Amino acid sequence: MKKTIRLTLVLVLLFSSLTVMAPVQAESEAGTALDWIGDIEGTAFHIRVPEDWNGTLLVYARGYSSTVPDPPDAAFDGDVFEEYLLDHGYALAGSAFRTGGFAVKEGAEDSRALTYFFRNRVAEPEKVILYGSSMGGLITAKSIEKYPAAYDAGISMCGSLEGGTEALDSMLDFGLAYDAAIGWPESWGTVEDVRDDVDIWGDIVPVVLTNLYNPDYYGRHEFVRLVTNTTEVGFYLPPWNYTYWLQTVLMVYERAEVEAKLNGNPAQNLDAVYELSAEEIEYLAGLGVDAESLLAEMNARRTISADSGPRNYVKHYADLTGRILRPVLAMHTKYDVITPVEVMSVYRDTISSAGRFGREQLLTQVYTEGLQHCEITPEQLLAMVQAMEYWLESRIAPDDSFFPESLGFDNDFEPGPLP
Repeated sequence: MKKTIRLTLVLVLLFSSLTVMAPVQAESEAGTALDWIGDIEGTAFHIRVPEDWNGTLLVYARGYSSTVPDPPDAAFDGDVFEEYLLDHGYALAGSAFRTGGFAVKEGAEDSRALTYFFRNRVAEPEKVILYGSSMGGLITAKSIEKYPAAYDAGISMCGSLEGGTEALDSMLDFGLAYDAAIGWPESWGTVEDVRDDVDIWGDIVPVVLTNLYNPDYYGRHEFVRLVTNTTEVGFYLPPWNYTYWLQTVLMVYERAEVEAKLNGNPAQNLDAVYELSAEEIEYLAGLGVDAESLLAEMNARRTISADSGPRNYVKHYADLTGRILRPVLAMHTKYDVITPVEVMSVYRDTISSAGRFGREQLLTQVYTEGLQHCEITPEQLLAMVQAMEYWLESRIAPDDSFFPESLGFDNDFEPGPLP
């Protein structure tokens, strides 16, 4: 009752009257029927509705952020995408989530709450499509499994579709490779237990950049790249080797943040095997790197176990079962380093192995030529949304014609298995 009263008061203050579609705020852009930044029990949201709304609501699940965005974006990547989607008639809604950092649980719950809030306080959409990027891509896939009544469909973009435990284990593998080849400073804690209060700009970035630009370390960086099976195109992407730098920073910071949040380590490497091909070992020897000794060091440290509480939390809230009842369109850039494209193979296998609940016919996967993590254009996002609308209306999965090469899609690409 208190929630209903409080929200009603907010609406009265914001709008001069209340109809099925809330009136325009004074600061709304021309052509926008509603531009509303508010909160649901303290969690901020941003809702935007065009005057010529086509009836489809796009609910956006944001990616990983160390802090809670204020205000939140109503669509992927903010203003440019918002205006583009509004111009094409779509209503938009995005939640800040109640917490920053690793927020798969909170993101799924808050996106669902915002969806029902829109239905109750703005209007009833004809279609509701949840879509998300990066961590939001995982939130989308998890939400379609857990809350099928809230959404008609989901679009996961560059999501960690291998699931939370596998993603965190991969970060641990990367950290172990970095320690063996380059060295893990005491200011970061240890590979097994990252310091909870490690500071990005004070502790992580200076070390990473110093090592990155050390010309004597090129072979060592190549060892890290090869043993983690990372594409060269994405790894050394300019400027200043952006993705390798970012991957290293996130490997330290995200693990620290997750360990602090869950009060323990959720990652393990007991079942890992670290290896390189004979050709890769020979290549690294030419760069002055004894890869075999580094591999022996890594394999001797396959002793890191996860704390049961944190591990079970991630399994419950961030792993995927493959049990989907709504159509899912999963998109990935081919050269992603932060979340490798091979996670798409894992996701399809997860759905295939879900027994009678695993409906492969409800999954469509598409790929783009993007070089960076979540490098998506407004035209590509629109193409995916329109493909999903066609799917919902016709009950026929979209074919390659919805994803033309002229927009940067690659319909012939097939990812390999996740190493």
